[in-house]
Amino acid sequence: MAVLCAVAAVIALASSDVVGAFTSSSSCSSSSSSLPTSSRQLRMSSTIEGTTASNILWTPSWKTGERDDKLGPLGKYCEDLYSVSRRKTRTVTCGPVKFGSDHPIVRQTMATTDTANVDASIEQIIRCADKGFDLVRITVQGKREANAAAKIREGLFKKGYTIPLCADMHFQPIVAQLVADAVEKIRINPGNFADGRKDFDEKVYESEDEYIKGREYLVEAMLPLVQKCKDLNRCMRIGTNHGSLSSRVLSYYGDTPRGMVESAIEFADICRAADYHNFVFSMKASNPLVMVQSYRLLASEMYRLNWDYPLHLGVTEAGEGEDGRMKSAVGIGTILADGLGDTVRVSLTEDPEFEYEPCNRLSEMAEGRLAATNPDASARQKAVKKYVDTRDITAYNRRVGVLPSKKEGEKVDVSLFLNPNGSMMSTVLPWQLAKDSAPYLYKELGFKTAVGMPFKDIATSDSIFMRTLPGTDDVDARTALRRMMEVGTGVIVPAEELERNPLENAVALVSLKDAVASNGKVSLKNVEKKSFRFAMQAYNLFSTLLIFRRFRPGPSDLL
Repeated sequence: MAVLCAVAAVIALASSDVVGAFTSSSSCSSSSSSLPTSSRQLRMSSTIEGTTASNILWTPSWKTGERDDKLGPLGKYCEDLYSVSRRKTRTVTCGPVKFGSDHPIVRQTMATTDTANVDASIEQIIRCADKGFDLVRITVQGKREANAAAKIREGLFKKGYTIPLCADMHFQPIVAQLVADAVEKIRINPGNFADGRKDFDEKVYESEDEYIKGREYLVEAMLPLVQKCKDLNRCMRIGTNHGSLSSRVLSYYGDTPRGMVESAIEFADICRAADYHNFVFSMKASNPLVMVQSYRLLASEMYRLNWDYPLHLGVTEAGEGEDGRMKSAVGIGTILADGLGDTVRVSLTEDPEFEYEPCNRLSEMAEGRLAATNPDASARQKAVKKYVDTRDITAYNRRVGVLPSKKEGEKVDVSLFLNPNGSMMSTVLPWQLAKDSAPYLYKELGFKTAVGMPFKDIATSDSIFMRTLPGTDDVDARTALRRMMEVGTGVIVPAEELERNPLENAVALVSLKDAVASNGKVSLKNVEKKSFRFAMQAYNLFSTLLIFRRFRPGPSDLL
């Protein structure tokens, strides 16, 4: 079989349709007949013995333009822009768990115990399994932890737990081979698994030839593990991390989503050269924007290459508490809304059991919004007006917006209601504005104070939201509001509350539903003279956004 596959690869290279040799999802396998039979789909070699960097069929270079020339430009990054449709993937097996579009989203977490402490690790993994997780990752730094991993696996089996384990590997190709005997999955980081060598004299890679020369070491370190995983039917995650790209990739591609994607594709080429396809990708970053762009770029490249490998989603080092959950929801939720993602881990700096609720909730929301299985979701998505997606997923550019600016005659500076580097908004209740409570409120909102008067600081909330305003006869509460507004704090109030209880210079909050129902024409009693700004409340799949618009007093166009 290996000889036949090798011959097929040679024929592909010798034929006029060289493009096909770089694409397709599997090589000379019994399932190959199920693949589309376009002119681009020949097969990769499956021979391992004697494989070197020089005889691996690498994906054409993006940087030189060869990939565009041979495969055409990048196209879509998701199945459908107008409905939530899950991207079709192959099934990847990890012990009793299966990843892929034909299976539910896999919930996973990572143990925080010292792996060498076998008993403590077993206890924590059992708590995670009982909570509902499908898979647990453990850290393996060396041979000691690899031996401990075997004991953990054995101990879990004895207690009746078959939950698969993933070994998190860094800098240790040999140890990765050892631990593959014990666990169901190996996670490698292309940035430091075999390509993480840091030279004191940092080398600069300026040409494609210089960059390609570094592949020989990658193949030598990676191929034995690939063979081991293939022989034992182990799963692998090629997990690129934005914060740990190799010096080689950083030099050639920079600290960019493109560098993350190219690093992962390079390692995938090694796996595919060995006809090993039981792996998933991840593109993690601590910045949700970088994470979202990286996953979309990888998905787009896989569509172009006709690859169908599943995706593991996560925002690395998301943090703890509300901040960590919100950060994960922004990144993971956005990608899930694209129909991308087959397994999720919400990374919190808390005990792993606490990751289950946000992980499970995001997964449930994503599964509940699939148009193919939820008629209500399908109807809502079909109601969205058609649009042209003008975003460039290949360029990392900060979104440029126009903040509200102060106009002549206005008593407050509305330009301070939002912050170009990210706005902080806090909810305030009427009782907090009482005379005795106001000083504590100022402190809680981050104000500096002098003789009892609040002053804005870099850490002060930019705006506050009040669902209910204090009455016009509540002099102390109204004074506290006025003092905060005079130093540039926005006060956002539902439009109907402002109609009932006017507050000069407040921002009227109008729901997107009401704005659409009125065709963008907004006219509110008592608000025209007392409130000169509006904010529109818009809902997406996973979060609520407050979007300020610049309007004149009176009837306004919400566009």
